[in-house]
Amino acid sequence: MYGTIESIMIKHPKDAFISQDHLNRHWREYNYVTCPDYDEAVREYEQFEAILKQHVPDVRYLPADERTGIDSIYAHDSVKITEKGAILLHPGKKLRQGEPEAVRDYFTSIGIPVLGEIQGEGLVEGGDVVWMDERTVAVARGYRTNDEGIRQLRELTADVVDEFIVVPLPHGNGPDECLHLMSVISYVDKDLAVVYSKLMPIFFRELLIQRGVKLIEVPDDEYDNLGCNVLAIGPRKVVVPAGNPVTIRLLEQEGVEVLEYKGTEISYKGTGGPTCLTSPLARR
Repeated sequence: MYGTIESIMIKHPKDAFISQDHLNRHWREYNYVTCPDYDEAVREYEQFEAILKQHVPDVRYLPADERTGIDSIYAHDSVKITEKGAILLHPGKKLRQGEPEAVRDYFTSIGIPVLGEIQGEGLVEGGDVVWMDERTVAVARGYRTNDEGIRQLRELTADVVDEFIVVPLPHGNGPDECLHLMSVISYVDKDLAVVYSKLMPIFFRELLIQRGVKLIEVPDDEYDNLGCNVLAIGPRKVVVPAGNPVTIRLLEQEGVEVLEYKGTEISYKGTGGPTCLTSPLARR
């Protein structure tokens, strides 16, 4: 999750938010902090999109799809890519459960093979799946990812993963709030990660330290502003929501190049930072 991104999938707010009227009708049921301003969301996204296009050679766009809702702007949660193909997930948030089929159709159109999918009672969201390296994956057990989903994911990744680590998440602020494993850790390099330790299980924090990963601790107010949600577009080159000066300073002290974007409408209000807004298809 820290290799240089060569290809990435995103979804424009024009195809997810649709219109101001659409947002007005749906933001409450999706549990947004408040209703996004559509025009400002488009402006913010153009800045975010420009950063990606400057640093990623291949940017792909998920099209609008009637099976999906406003949360589909967060392209990360419905799929995970492995070296043998895509794994379509099954979101724990019921309003998002049409997204994987939309991704399947899009992948078919661009020739990305599907390795498998989470089915039945299994639940897995992409924000709960963290590749610690090419052969090690950590998967959260929380309100959005359940035991059956973890069992299926373990089977689907058996040929590509040597170590499969299950990380139990705390209750936090309850089942209606989105708490993912990627809410509390973002890899910046193989030996550097941004973390929010207050919501991190002790064994997992200790494991990171044992593996030689230096931890950058995000302060409380910046955690609330998605400061722990950092997208590595390459080793020590990251995209971060604006308004997190302490986290940014600590990153820069470690030699990290930080690229900021304004994310009030596209990130903060829907609780989805730059990792949530993107689904890397290929890294090197």
